[in-house]
Amino acid sequence: MEDFNKKYNMTDAELFARIDKDELASEKITAPRYSYWKSVFRVFFRNRVNIVVLVLLAIVVAFAYIYPMIIGYDSAVDPFINSANISLQHLDPKEAIDRLGFSLSWIFGTGAGGGSTFNAVWYGSSISISLAVICAAINMTIGTLLGAVWGFSRKFDMIMNEVYNILGNIPTVLLLSVMVMVFSPSFWTLVFAMTVIGWLGMAYYIRTRVIIIRDHEYNLASRCLGTSIFKIAVKNILPFMTSVIVLEIAAAIPGYISYEVFLSYIGLGINEQTLGRLIQQAQNAMVTPGWGWEFWTPVAVASVITVVLYVTGQNLGDASDPRTHM
Repeated sequence: MEDFNKKYNMTDAELFARIDKDELASEKITAPRYSYWKSVFRVFFRNRVNIVVLVLLAIVVAFAYIYPMIIGYDSAVDPFINSANISLQHLDPKEAIDRLGFSLSWIFGTGAGGGSTFNAVWYGSSISISLAVICAAINMTIGTLLGAVWGFSRKFDMIMNEVYNILGNIPTVLLLSVMVMVFSPSFWTLVFAMTVIGWLGMAYYIRTRVIIIRDHEYNLASRCLGTSIFKIAVKNILPFMTSVIVLEIAAAIPGYISYEVFLSYIGLGINEQTLGRLIQQAQNAMVTPGWGWEFWTPVAVASVITVVLYVTGQNLGDASDPRTHM
């Protein structure tokens, strides 16, 4: 003992201290800190394909929202800017560049009014994407919350099953068509038509997933402690279903864009210049030699947007699964 005192120049009280037994402290373990969302993005960006897809998504968003603002696109004027000059109408990309000079505006040719197809397509994309995102956000929020309670409350389950059996079997396209015809066709009319029962499918899917995990021990313990069903659903169940919800959103957004394109193509879309409206207006050009660019360009852009959104969402949903974080 004296050797330690001399070596460290410290007294016995400074070198040694009595420590009482602490059972709670003995149960503590040391483990690395875990951040769920940090792990999600680490897994997501580990795949280089996801980086490429994310870059494509950024390009799509930039052209859809920023590009029209930069050029000051006016949907009421720009499509008909050369309507008085027949020679500048229905030009393919090569002819448009030869006559009007090289510019991004003319790389997709000109439309029936002599306006830029490129500009029109991206302006229409912004409306179609906004419509899809708003509808997905509304339906996912309502569907997720009601689905969680639906799967946990047996009384609510009896009521909602009857509602689902009645409303869930109505063809979606038929319902959308009727509602657009009844109300004046506009952006918010279509949002209402797509969300009035659009949340029901998501709610039923969440309900099915909740039933699988609602009787786990920690949920039974919460109920015994008097925790409300809504709080158990939101705190104990939904956090374990993040990947499922992300995957559903990934499928929903491209689906709403497809609905908008289809309704506009059959003449029941909104009056604004969306991708669907552009395709509907150019359907005669599809069978006219030399005019095909007017039809296939918005079709191709709509396809690229839906595929990029779907792949991004799918891969993000896979990365949201905690089992991939090991």
